[in-house]
Amino acid sequence: MSKALNEVCDMLDTYTGRDKIVRTLCYTTKLASGMYANKDPDFAKKLAIFSSKMSQTRATLRLFDDLPMLSYSLSYGMGSKEPDRIMGLIGFITNLIDHVYYPVDKICWMIEYKLLNVENPTKWDTVNSIFWVASIYLNLMKTIRSYTVMEQHKAHINKPENESSQAVKMLLIKQRMELISIVRLTLDLVHAGSTLPKGMLWGGKFESWHVGLIGTISSFIGLYQYFAKKRIISKSS
Repeated sequence: MSKALNEVCDMLDTYTGRDKIVRTLCYTTKLASGMYANKDPDFAKKLAIFSSKMSQTRATLRLFDDLPMLSYSLSYGMGSKEPDRIMGLIGFITNLIDHVYYPVDKICWMIEYKLLNVENPTKWDTVNSIFWVASIYLNLMKTIRSYTVMEQHKAHINKPENESSQAVKMLLIKQRMELISIVRLTLDLVHAGSTLPKGMLWGGKFESWHVGLIGTISSFIGLYQYFAKKRIISKSS
């Protein structure tokens, strides 16, 4: 019990961990709100308000992401440390898109809280969603490429004498994690696409509980990956 509590507390002590918790609360309550919409409208409304507040919390915390993103981009450079040139190129383009996304996201935040007046607020939301979709799509493509590179590498070392080696075991674990990431990013892409206006991809075609379900599954996958990566690091150290 104390070990589990310590792990949760360690998670809440980090920005990434706390964001995952808030994200999970946001989408689980959004899903529950949709499920209770006809059974108990008052309760569904309360859940929807809570979900909205959690979403606003995440948006507010993103206001401080610029400097960490800049630091990461400078260390990433042109992606020369990636095992593949294609992955490096995709990563570099993704970082550029994210650097444009964050200022647009801030403008949308200021518009929402009436700190900035613009003629067409919906247009800014659309631009924000387009950059979000593009970023997730590129991350998905990079992860698929990473999985493919690992598969090629595995084919070269996957010999009977190497089956029990630690390197092969770690490669299989990392490949499994990448496969899980592909599933999560695919769900995130479906979700991001649904925020676009009608006529763009599948924008506006999902009901609230659909978005809640997709976000909930993605969030729980993210939580699993968070703790799984911690276990992998502890075993390898």
